[in-house]
Amino acid sequence: MKYVLMLGDGMADEPLEELGGRTPLAYANTPAMDELASMSEIGMVKTVPEGMNPGSDTANLSVLGYDPKVYYSGRSPLEALNIGVDMKDGDVAIRANIVTLSEEEENYEDKRILDHSSDEISTEDAAVLLEAVKKELQNEIFQFYVGTSYRHCLIWAKGDVVPLTPPHDIRGKEIKEYLPKEQQLLDMQKKSYEILARHPLNEERRKKGLNPANSLWFWGAGTKPALSPFEEKFHKKGAMISAVDLLKGIAVGTDMYNITVEGANGGLHTNYEGKAQAAVDALLKEGYDFAYIHVEAPDEMGHQGSVEKKIKAIEYLDARVIAPVKAALDASGEAYRMLILPDHPTPICVKTHTSNPVPYLLYDSRRQESHDWKYNEEEAMAGGKLVEKGHELMGYLFEY
Repeated sequence: MKYVLMLGDGMADEPLEELGGRTPLAYANTPAMDELASMSEIGMVKTVPEGMNPGSDTANLSVLGYDPKVYYSGRSPLEALNIGVDMKDGDVAIRANIVTLSEEEENYEDKRILDHSSDEISTEDAAVLLEAVKKELQNEIFQFYVGTSYRHCLIWAKGDVVPLTPPHDIRGKEIKEYLPKEQQLLDMQKKSYEILARHPLNEERRKKGLNPANSLWFWGAGTKPALSPFEEKFHKKGAMISAVDLLKGIAVGTDMYNITVEGANGGLHTNYEGKAQAAVDALLKEGYDFAYIHVEAPDEMGHQGSVEKKIKAIEYLDARVIAPVKAALDASGEAYRMLILPDHPTPICVKTHTSNPVPYLLYDSRRQESHDWKYNEEEAMAGGKLVEKGHELMGYLFEY
């Protein structure tokens, strides 16, 4: 038996007037998911425990079967695992986004966050900018590490886990009320703007019509994580396929096989086909029992507030990942179970994550059901099944 989990990050949403009262998931052309839904169990699952922040960190831990209330120690430490940071006891890891702030205001505090991803800056460009920051700001206490695209890491030796605001939660807002209260972190953010705003690479970006990556933004602080191995927990050999450090870090922490797909970048134009093929190879050629395929694009488009691009991201996931993986598994003759869901909603109307339950689809090639429903929030809710504890859903997949 083979097992696949297809995760469309942030794919769930709210009904939108411009879509005739439908969600992007319901509006999108998704023949593969709709066909699967007609033969599957569908329902809703609460992936984020009460009282916890609806981040991709807590939600993906939950989806993977790890209760966030037990295993969560912060977002950035999970990303640090993938970057290869050897965190010591007492170290605090902090996400260091390279963001775009407005430039017309004289005072840093009066600026606004225009783009939390600096136009989904390439890792190569971001590394150049982070190197300029390191020359000025790095010391024995604060160490910077390059991650992927706009997502980077700061390690604070013997630091404090301080409250920090995710930049994607405050796009378009003045930053004054959301700046770090810790003076050292605030000083570094301000200094980073002085370093980056006039950097030659940002001058080139402006000429190309791209957002300048002109400031660091700190968030997601946490301590060294301790996750139990996936195979020990579920007795399955697991492989992770993702472009983002968070998911890769979770894989490192759980001793799953991390598959790097060339051209996978966490954006709308990622290598969907490469992800699909990597999963098929892991399951059918390399002896893995379980593949977790994570696609970041719907979440990114939700943060951008782009209805059109979010729909396109969902359609790409359907046609370029789900359909070919199903076709390959069907052709192989292997029995398999497939779970499809988002980790959390990223509604266009708020441009950030919410804690609402998300729709799931659970397909079993051995015993196909027959229904007239499609895969979307409304029909999954009408299905009547609600899984209250997201971390128990993995047991449903493995039939525990």
